[in-house]
Amino acid sequence: MTAAVAISGVSRVYGPAGAHTFALDRISLEVDKGEFVCLVGASGCGKTTLLNLVAGLDEAGAGHIEVTGKPALLFQDAALLPWLTAEKNVELALRLRKVPRARRARQVADLLHTVRLDGFGDRRPHELSGGMRQRVALARALAQETQVLLMDEPFGALDAITRDLLHDEIERVWTESGVTVLFVTHNVREAVRLGDRVLVLSSRPGRVVAELPIDIARPRRIESPEVASLAAEVTERLRKEVRRHADDDEAA
Repeated sequence: MTAAVAISGVSRVYGPAGAHTFALDRISLEVDKGEFVCLVGASGCGKTTLLNLVAGLDEAGAGHIEVTGKPALLFQDAALLPWLTAEKNVELALRLRKVPRARRARQVADLLHTVRLDGFGDRRPHELSGGMRQRVALARALAQETQVLLMDEPFGALDAITRDLLHDEIERVWTESGVTVLFVTHNVREAVRLGDRVLVLSSRPGRVVAELPIDIARPRRIESPEVASLAAEVTERLRKEVRRHADDDEAA
């Protein structure tokens, strides 16, 4: 299968020479077209840095990244323009693509329907719930004709019930659209609930230290015994990595 994202030997360093910090150190991974891959790791392991590199918002110091198709990045904050309605926020992406005015209204309506926001197009962000704002952000990303969704803790600020509902929604949109998803989360159960694979990153500098395929039939429930059992395995692997990093710091 062709890779949608191919990351080979990528390093990213911050700070001046002699006092620099490695955020990522020769990290390599691939995400196949149409695959849903979740990244987990301790805070500061370079997960967000990696997404920024894939999105083209930052440049690697070494190695190379190949992305097949157009990427779009979704953050924990929906980052909607507060003075625009939901439909105008989505339409903005179409205008930037120079989609003719005559086609934009229909496409906006179709995209809001895709994320189940029919009837909410005239609402401004402050009139929408957190979950609805994230759905608008998802519709805006899809309006960019993205083939690769890069999601950085997109549900981290939401309550458990809303997050669970959005798990269903993102899985449905992913299945129907065929997009590739690279999803960063601190929530191990969320990773197991959503992913085809879970990749565990080392503490800084970030490298892939474990890869766990998720052989649990879909649809999955986050509270299911199968998800809980595999999430426990991932959590234990993360604990070992955090302990190893702490021991290395003490030895230094």
